[in-house]
Amino acid sequence: MKTWTVAAALLFLGASCFGQTAPAAPTVRKPCEDLKAEIAKKLDDKGVVGYSLDIVDKGKEGDGKIVGGCDGGTKSIVYSRNGAASQKPAAGEKKTQ
Repeated sequence: MKTWTVAAALLFLGASCFGQTAPAAPTVRKPCEDLKAEIAKKLDDKGVVGYSLDIVDKGKEGDGKIVGGCDGGTKSIVYSRNGAASQKPAAGEKKTQ
């Protein structure tokens, strides 16, 4: 009987200690302007031209591609190509003037 009591006590103590581990890190609220600047720098470094990055409320992204989330997930950064000036002719396609 003592063996079972000791085993139960050890299991209880182990379980209660396990439940007291450090809490998960809180969500980092990165400012949207900072994230937008980082994304723009990466695109510029890759030579991408003719694009826009817009900060919009979550769920109102529209047709653009979501490339980031900011302000704790309340806003999104949306990438979209700008008009015909950024379009390049496909291989074998002639450019008309």
